[in-house]
Amino acid sequence: MSKSLQAIRGMNDILPEQTPLWRYFEGTVARLLDNYGYKQIRMPIVEFTELFKRSIGEVTDIVEKEMYTFDDRNGDSLTLRPEGTAACVRAVLEHGITGGGQVQKLWYIGPMFRHERPQKGRYRQFHQIGLEVFNLDGPDIDAELIIMTWRLWGELGIRDAVKLELNSLGTSESRGRYREALVEYLTAHHDKLDEDSQRRLKSNPLRVLDTKNAETQAVLVDAPKMADYLDDESRAHFEGLKARLDAVGIPYVLNPKLVRGLDYYSKTVFEWVTDKLGAQGTVCAGGRYDGLVEQMGGKPTPGVGFAMGIERLVLMLETLEQIPQEISRQVDVYLCAFGEEAELAGLALAERVRDQLPNLRLQVNAGAGSFKSQFKKADKSGALYALILGDDEMAQQVVGFKPLRGQGEQQSIAWDALAAHLATCVVQG
Repeated sequence: MSKSLQAIRGMNDILPEQTPLWRYFEGTVARLLDNYGYKQIRMPIVEFTELFKRSIGEVTDIVEKEMYTFDDRNGDSLTLRPEGTAACVRAVLEHGITGGGQVQKLWYIGPMFRHERPQKGRYRQFHQIGLEVFNLDGPDIDAELIIMTWRLWGELGIRDAVKLELNSLGTSESRGRYREALVEYLTAHHDKLDEDSQRRLKSNPLRVLDTKNAETQAVLVDAPKMADYLDDESRAHFEGLKARLDAVGIPYVLNPKLVRGLDYYSKTVFEWVTDKLGAQGTVCAGGRYDGLVEQMGGKPTPGVGFAMGIERLVLMLETLEQIPQEISRQVDVYLCAFGEEAELAGLALAERVRDQLPNLRLQVNAGAGSFKSQFKKADKSGALYALILGDDEMAQQVVGFKPLRGQGEQQSIAWDALAAHLATCVVQG
């Protein structure tokens, strides 16, 4: 017997009962970004592999272990995008939309791909909403990104469940000086480091700082601190960011071990973390990457951005039971028609109502059926009201109007008065 077809491990279907919450979350974010003046950009999910090697760094875990990379029929090495920033930078460079110091405030949404061990909140195909700003170099725009996310958490009802962690990585020069001091210290304690940290010590020593190994964490207690190696410009930038967050009243925790997993970050880095999802605690993260555009062949261009994981945030909404009641109902009104003449009249009536109430979720029964079967489908749809169109209603040019979710008797409504009646009842319902 042949093996049944199924989805690839770590790449999940999002089923109809799940998509309303996804659409609610995505719509809430999109409206917020519109209100702050950000514009959407859409990039391909496949890029040349070299893009990610140059931007993320060849010795990062993402490039070394996690990317989905393959050769196409032309022999070109292509990669399913593991993150969005590099692709967005490629796009703005290719189309010249940041030239001449043009400020661009962009956002995108879509799937990313990393070959990781699937677990709750971490998948091989996962979805992100990302945001990138180019040609603004002050702490004010860094603060705006954080303030926007703070407002988003409030709108979603999860503000009390997240915590903001901040750090500054300084410029590449100051980070280089810190790296030398850190390597010298860790080398002296080499035997106490876990195997993964020993490997990172040679390739990407700053990543040792975010190890989860308890023995290595103990070693890091007395390690050199990034704050002691910051240049004056980075220190002033960081103080400016903190002052703005203080002015708005956003609480934060300074985390000197926060380094992020990508080589291109500089100065500000931040993460929104939660303890409501077990081990997978980061729900939104980002920072500044002033050298990335130049590193990828463009002119020096300040950049800052973040990405948030949709799966994790949807899971948080479910865990905290912050799901608006209205999104669980996909139908407001269900029209039942009995007999071919009534079906034809019902279709025409439904379209007239939709013309007048474009936001009304009106479902017309399909597949005919008895009175009992149609009413069963109406109830299963979750509709607030059923409309009934049979021989008697046709003769009088009325429609039966029956509440399905509460008190109230069935009544007859004239066809030309139906839209006005529904506008009142559905809003009240």
